[in-house]
Amino acid sequence: MKKYIKTTVLSFALIGLLGACKEQLDVKNPNQPTPSSASTESGVIALAQGSLYINGFVDGIKYSDGVPGYFWTGAIGFHELMGDAIGEEAANQYGNQIGMPDLVTLDDGTKVGNPSAVNTQIALIRTINTNANAGANPLFYEWAYMYNINNAMNNVIDITKATTFSGDAAASAAKKNTVLAWAYWWKGYAYSRIGSIYYAGLINDKTGGTNANYVAKDQIIAEATKNLDQAATLLTALGTDANYTATIKSLIPDFNQVGKGVPPTTDMWKRSINTLKARNILVNTTAATMTAAQWGQILTLTNDGVKSTDNVFAGRSTDNADFFSRTNGNIAAKSTGAPGSVTYKISERLIQDFPAGDKRLTNNFTQLAAPALFNSDRGNSFNTRWQLVSGGKGQSGVVVLSNQAVGAYELYLSSTFEENELMKAEAKLYTGDIAGGLTSIDAVRSYQGAGLTALSGLALDAAKEELRKERRVGLAFRGLSFYDARRWEVISKGRTGAVVVDKAGKVNTNATIMYNFLDYWDVPDNELAYNPAASGSAAIKNPK
Repeated sequence: MKKYIKTTVLSFALIGLLGACKEQLDVKNPNQPTPSSASTESGVIALAQGSLYINGFVDGIKYSDGVPGYFWTGAIGFHELMGDAIGEEAANQYGNQIGMPDLVTLDDGTKVGNPSAVNTQIALIRTINTNANAGANPLFYEWAYMYNINNAMNNVIDITKATTFSGDAAASAAKKNTVLAWAYWWKGYAYSRIGSIYYAGLINDKTGGTNANYVAKDQIIAEATKNLDQAATLLTALGTDANYTATIKSLIPDFNQVGKGVPPTTDMWKRSINTLKARNILVNTTAATMTAAQWGQILTLTNDGVKSTDNVFAGRSTDNADFFSRTNGNIAAKSTGAPGSVTYKISERLIQDFPAGDKRLTNNFTQLAAPALFNSDRGNSFNTRWQLVSGGKGQSGVVVLSNQAVGAYELYLSSTFEENELMKAEAKLYTGDIAGGLTSIDAVRSYQGAGLTALSGLALDAAKEELRKERRVGLAFRGLSFYDARRWEVISKGRTGAVVVDKAGKVNTNATIMYNFLDYWDVPDNELAYNPAASGSAAIKNPK
């Protein structure tokens, strides 16, 4: 099996070692490409591949211990913890506290407060967001991973523009523009994630450099759109010819080119771009403040977004964990098994959102004979009666949510059909097309083999509730749950009618949870310590 080549391009704000975006070449193998050796067609393609899959998502930034894992379990894990799809007992990187609600009121009126020393998540963030905390600061990782990608792609763009590709003029241009589209797409992806979780960020198009001009999150999202549009423009001009196909196949590791991860055509790729642009609108505006124009934008984008037959960007495990480990390299895998033996525990609130009779629940989860209880001094919200199983239970046509066999689990890196269709459903509901919204919800349920009766005749509020539940379960473990909790104001207004297992093992079915989570994180002090905000910068700290 051909493996991608590891590159050591550029780390961003490495813990205790580097300032923001200072070039750091650590060449461990003379056969691995570096900026100076990548100025050939094969070199720049290897650089573009390794810069993403290795430096961008894995080795570019390392947690101070192995508990959270890399980007897909660590940084994304914080999202799923705050979105109450999973829970965590371990205190590493404050994982047990970052998703701990302020207050749980049980069925009998008993109030269980946040047992941490600072008592609230917001106070916790303000206490631990210091450079002195180094790798223990949970706010650091997504920032570092995403700016690692951004800087790496700046490098790829610079080198690609200076590189002569093989073939005649048309073939050479097609190959070059495919690599450039790749770089602009991943820059747009990185800015999308930065602008969707941090209160401010940096716009940087310079390889190996940075600036101190922090801008508001809205400007970061605008920069994401700019880069995504640049990618789309290149793809439109390219079309899907032999030169494009050969180049995109070289950019994606062979072992990822299976299932939905088969390299997309240019049209499929553009639809992934539209879906990501729709996400950026949806998740960065509360549902209550969305305008008719924004819903219209989302409808336009999702009507030309990812289709059920499209290939998308996805990843697979390998026998030696090149990209991610089969047993703990993604949220689902790290949640699979007996709750007492895995890092992430399945949230009772996730399970309660499965509709009655949903085959996705029965095919993927086992109810324990007795609740799994954890240290009461770390809260009770992650006690659970549920266990995620690997490989499903064999129900034909039903989605499998976790599979720890080598290469079996499909990790979606960005846009998917289900996400696109549910955004379309939501836009339809909020613009008066309830029947159309329900049809889109049903399409996702059918696609995943839920085995549920089609929805019909629901009033708007009931339809919205079906949409809410479907986003919870249909997009489980994909790193979107916190975005939804934020825009639906669950993190500020709380959740009623919640299922909670208390410290005695009693199952409460009408509990109230007040989360009180920070909606957008402050800029990590790991960055500010080396790159303080320049005069005129936007606020770097959320005023909440």
